[in-house]
Order: sequence, then C-alpha cells, then structure tokens
Amino acid sequence: MNRAGDERGEAGLSLVAELGAEAAAARAPRALVFDSGLGGLSVLAEVRRLRPDVEIVYAADDAAFPYGRLGEAALVARVETVMARLIREAEPDVVVIACSTASTLALPPLRAAYPRLPFVGTVPAIKPAAAASRSGLISVLATRGTVARDYTHALVRDHAAGCDVTLVGSSLLAVIAERVMRGEGVEDSEIAREIAPCFVEREVRRTDHVVLACTHFPLIVDRLERLSPWPVSFVDPAPAIARRLDALIGAARPGPPPAHGGAAIFTSGEAPQPAVQKTLRRYGLTFTPTAIIGSAPA
Repeated sequence: MNRAGDERGEAGLSLVAELGAEAAAARAPRALVFDSGLGGLSVLAEVRRLRPDVEIVYAADDAAFPYGRLGEAALVARVETVMARLIREAEPDVVVIACSTASTLALPPLRAAYPRLPFVGTVPAIKPAAAASRSGLISVLATRGTVARDYTHALVRDHAAGCDVTLVGSSLLAVIAERVMRGEGVEDSEIAREIAPCFVEREVRRTDHVVLACTHFPLIVDRLERLSPWPVSFVDPAPAIARRLDALIGAARPGPPPAHGGAAIFTSGEAPQPAVQKTLRRYGLTFTPTAIIGSAPA
C-alpha cells in the first residue's frame, strides 16, 4: 500500500483539526466522498438528501485529473496514495469512491488494506436501465476507460442480455462537465457531439434509457436533456450509492444536522477559483486548505 507524500512536509494542515472534530463517540458519522474532480458532487447531493445527519468531507484529486490519462497500475497507485492520507486525516466512518474507474480498479486493494472501514463504490446503473427500458435499446455513456473494461461488459452480459446496448466512450464529457462547474462557457455543440452516439433508432424503436456511467455527467443533466434529439431517461447511479451508504452507516442519530456543513479539499493544495468556491458553497461545502498530496510514497 502506498503512503501519501506531502511535498510541503509534515507541517501540512490536519483535516480533522480543521473540522474541529469532537470525540469520536460524540460526533456525527463522517463520510469521505472521493473523486478525481468535481463529479462526486452529484453523489454528495444524494447523500445529503438521504442522510443530512452525516458530516461530509469531499476530496477532489485535482492534481491527477483526469484519471483517463493514467494507466491502470498508475491509477491504482495514485488512489492508494491519496486514500492513505485522507483516511489518516479525515478519520471517516465510511468512504464513497464516487468514480467508476477508481471503483473498478482500486476498491479491492483498498478494502484489503482497510478491512474495518466500509467502502461504497460506483457501478454503472445498467441493471435498472435494462429493467425499465420499453424499447429494449439502452446506451451507456461513460469514459473510454469504463467502456473498454471487462467489468462493464460483464454487467451488460449479466443484466442487459435482453436489450441492445450501445456503449459510448467519451474522452471529453467529464472535462466539459468540470469546465461547466468551474463557471467556464461551454458551447451546446460540444456537448451535443459527445452524446449523439447514444441515440439509436432501429425501425420503430429508439433508445429510451441512457446510463450516466461517470459521476461528472449528472452535473450537466439539464443540458443533456435539452440537447437530446428525443426524450430519454438518464439513469444516475447516485441514489443507489446513497442508499448503500445509508445501509452501512446505521440509523440516524437524534438531533440537528452538523452545523458546519462539510469540508472540501483539493489534492493540488491550491485554492480553487472563486467560481468553484461558489459551486462548493451551493453544495454546502467550504474549501479547507490542506497540504498537497504528491505521488511519492512516505
């Protein structure tokens, strides 16, 4: 298991200290929600809706975004390195890996390294989409890495054998969603071009469900809906992730939700631009400075 390198040394800020954590027995349950960028905010929103009593630490590995440019071994090593620091400092009761790619590759070694800590992964919602489809035509909109992996093909074989499934790998849509969340202008044509292959017509049948197999994509679902050539159901994995967290973390404790909302940290160690901080506040998060998480093992 790799350990996080801190390019500023051990004088980096402690996330627990920043949160003002109470004694473990007294504080609210704490969830660490992790993604390569801002995509996990779509999951955070569902967790907050279902479990407002849970204190959230949101971690974006912006120093390594996007994960699609990393080979599998490098990605696993990176996630292990970042998780080692985050788990040590945030002391979570549950960890949500809000990234399909990281879930597929890194969850097994993480669970082996932290056997007492529950992890919730992100799985493309192929099964519910196939069950709900009336036309029998569904599409899976994902990153290219997710589309290429045997894991995704196994989900199709196991849960969508009765459907015609179109796998659409986009190398740009996660980056586009990140740009939108950062307040940058994105032309409709950029988005329309990425989603166009999802819409398939065969005689009198049309695609009626599109699985959003990257947590970045639901962040721009309003634009996806507007730019679709015909209405479809976009299937978001976030509600299922929140339900799994709810089952793992136990019953809500009595009393009001945490007063301080949640903390957002970025592995680059750099403060996000004002537009991003505004977005974080909209999700009930406050940027929390912390030392950079480098790639060298400790």
